[in-house]
Amino acid sequence: MPDIIILGTIGIDRLKTPFGKAENVLGGSAVYAAYAASFFSKPGIISVKGEDLEEKELHFLKEKGVSLEGVKTKGKNFRWAGEYGKDMNEAKTISTEINSLADFQPDTPETYKNAKYLFMANIDPEMQLKVMNSVKAPELIVTDTMDYWIKNKKEKVMEAISKSDILILNDQEAKALFQEQNLVKAAKKALQAGLKAVIIKKGEHGSLLFTKNEHFSCPGYPLENATDPTGCGDSFGGAFIGHYSKSRDIRKAIVYASVIASFNAEGFGLENLKKISHEDIEKRYKEMIALRSF
Repeated sequence: MPDIIILGTIGIDRLKTPFGKAENVLGGSAVYAAYAASFFSKPGIISVKGEDLEEKELHFLKEKGVSLEGVKTKGKNFRWAGEYGKDMNEAKTISTEINSLADFQPDTPETYKNAKYLFMANIDPEMQLKVMNSVKAPELIVTDTMDYWIKNKKEKVMEAISKSDILILNDQEAKALFQEQNLVKAAKKALQAGLKAVIIKKGEHGSLLFTKNEHFSCPGYPLENATDPTGCGDSFGGAFIGHYSKSRDIRKAIVYASVIASFNAEGFGLENLKKISHEDIEKRYKEMIALRSF
């Protein structure tokens, strides 16, 4: 049985940044999040892939202990093309092909239903609610979202948040969702919705944690060679819940999440995450501690 259930997308991406281009890159919120979580725990994915994505393309996830029992196969795979300019914190969408996601209805395998941790990665909030309601007694639900769902299904986004313990979103999404330009005020409104914590990501500038009793600021790791930020937010979320499920230390989990996201940014797709070891992670974690020591 997986420790963590991750609901999200499996995508095929076409990417362009100031540092290069990449075609047919495996991505999607579920893939990035599950791979990141697998450094610390045993995740299981709920998603859909197309018939044009061969099973062997996902074998590396199985090798990392990721369960694919909850992945359906149907039609043509979801595809996204994006481009980054000088501001690497924001992607310009060139094209989106919804394909098999259009009528996807997630089903939770029986072997998943006793999982204690859920990560509802970026996907339709109605799907998030369906999976949340299918798991028997989760101890912690972490939810992510994006501007598209905030704009088009805000009521359902708020319903999913009301059933969650921790919300992860970026600074612009926090401002849009809670109609506040000040992040402290936006976080306060999020906590009033019943959350135990809200984590606001600020791209290369790190992240902010807000609870009713504490605030915490985690820096971004200073990168010399940031190649592609695609999937960094999903990697952050997956690594966060993966580490937290073992440590129950929210601050450490955020720092480890930042470490994993920084490695992700150093290559297209998952190419750099596939190269790193636990020793690499611990080395960068110690460097992150030094960044905050004074």
